[in-house]
Amino acid sequence: MLSIVIPTLNEEDYLPQLLECLRKQRRGGNDFEIVVADAGSQDRTREIARAFGGKVVEGGLPAKGRNQGVRETEGDLLLFLDADVILPKGFLEKTIKEFRERRLDIATFPIIPLSEKRGPKIVFNFFYNYPLKVLEDKWAHGAMGILVKKWLHQKIGGFDEKIKIAEDHHYVQRASKIGKFGMIKSSRIFVSLRRIKKEGWVRTGLKYTFAELHMKFKGPIRKEIFQYKFNHYDKDD
Repeated sequence: MLSIVIPTLNEEDYLPQLLECLRKQRRGGNDFEIVVADAGSQDRTREIARAFGGKVVEGGLPAKGRNQGVRETEGDLLLFLDADVILPKGFLEKTIKEFRERRLDIATFPIIPLSEKRGPKIVFNFFYNYPLKVLEDKWAHGAMGILVKKWLHQKIGGFDEKIKIAEDHHYVQRASKIGKFGMIKSSRIFVSLRRIKKEGWVRTGLKYTFAELHMKFKGPIRKEIFQYKFNHYDKDD
């Protein structure tokens, strides 16, 4: 069975969209469970998760939330999703079929920004999707959506909860040294631009460029350089 783990904090505006996408995926006969690892929401996040049939557990920052969520799962295949992503029709069926046919152990997805403008799509393609597609064997990365076999998650000890930024990329890189990594080509995920709207394109780009270089030459960032806050976005973002 597939276990879907979603870390949350005050996500009443976005979580219903993702859970509705997942509800529609069941119509294809997909068998999965939903585990929401909540970091103490003060809104209706937990109520919404339960209304959609999800199991709610205590979470924390994203890395901790994902690890906590996995401990409550029953499936042997894990799908980590951010609360503000949207899944296209047939996502699970196509993804799992390709995952098995390519005999992958861990995989991620092309990321498409939810925007009517061409600029954001070009930026995401140029700096993330295309490099990952071309350098799949040498540049293992993953964000906002990661599919992995549970044994591999357990083998590497889950997400490193001490990392302050890009813990998802670090997770994928460690896992790819043991299992087979790939970028799913048959499907994709759509993501909110609220992070970038809050911090700005330049600042966001510089921050992740620095994080990438730091991981490459000095290792993951375990100091509070950027003062990361979990879900600090405005309601109208």
